[in-house]
Amino acid sequence: MDWLDRMNNALDYIETNLADNISYHEIAKRACCSSYHFQRMFPFITGVSLSEYIRRRRLTMAAFELQTTDAKIIDVAMKYGYESPEAFARAFKNLHGTTPISARVKGVSLKAYPRLSFLISVKGDVEMNYRIEQRRSFEMFGIYGVINQDMKTAFSEVPQFRKKCDDDGSVGLMNGLLGRFGDTLLHAALYDHNGETFKYMICYYLPKGIEIPERFTTLSVPELTWAIFTEPQCNLPNLWERIYSEWFPTSEYEQVEAPSFEMYYGMAGHETAEIWIPVKKKQLSDPSDMQA
Repeated sequence: MDWLDRMNNALDYIETNLADNISYHEIAKRACCSSYHFQRMFPFITGVSLSEYIRRRRLTMAAFELQTTDAKIIDVAMKYGYESPEAFARAFKNLHGTTPISARVKGVSLKAYPRLSFLISVKGDVEMNYRIEQRRSFEMFGIYGVINQDMKTAFSEVPQFRKKCDDDGSVGLMNGLLGRFGDTLLHAALYDHNGETFKYMICYYLPKGIEIPERFTTLSVPELTWAIFTEPQCNLPNLWERIYSEWFPTSEYEQVEAPSFEMYYGMAGHETAEIWIPVKKKQLSDPSDMQA
């Protein structure tokens, strides 16, 4: 079973269980990877987080059901995982722009998010430079913000957060503590992914013996194996997408639960960059072990 089949098998499971409990572990099992890796990979390939995709599909099916049956709104709400009509109504209006009861009015405009499917796409005509390294544990310090997991939102929120840290003096203070010029670039850690948000920390290696102000946080990173990708042009959004859509599907590795890094080198305007992702060798399941 190749990567394409595994991913569509995972989507089949989601689709057949929209009105039931959906296990993220089972989704990942059908894709033959860990739950953490699947949830990290999914938004880079699809542009939407796994939880948001499931929410959209459930609310799409709920709208169809309200339009075509006489089912009570509370029954539809419970069927698609909402504990109260109020919670269902809020989510429904946020997606469709109207209330569940209004969805039954003829001519009302609703949104439909169709089931995703993975198809063959010819890629790989542009080389990717990477290396696999094992590094000892290290500690970083810096300041973090909470970023939305949705890729489009994340790629706009991260620059805003970085600008905020420049403007409020955090970056200058960190470089001062490190004895560096104020416009020397710092690194960034991405961690604590919960399916909806993650922490993005502007950071650097913590020197021994240094006392850091209370505004900063420390981050301990254990000994890990890293897949390190270079990007001389610093186009990291494009590189992130290529890693998950091109490299991981054809590599022998999957991501493990630990911080990832955007490593920036040089001065502002003259920088190069790398992406560091903690990885381990894949342990593919036997396809015969997975139930249809």
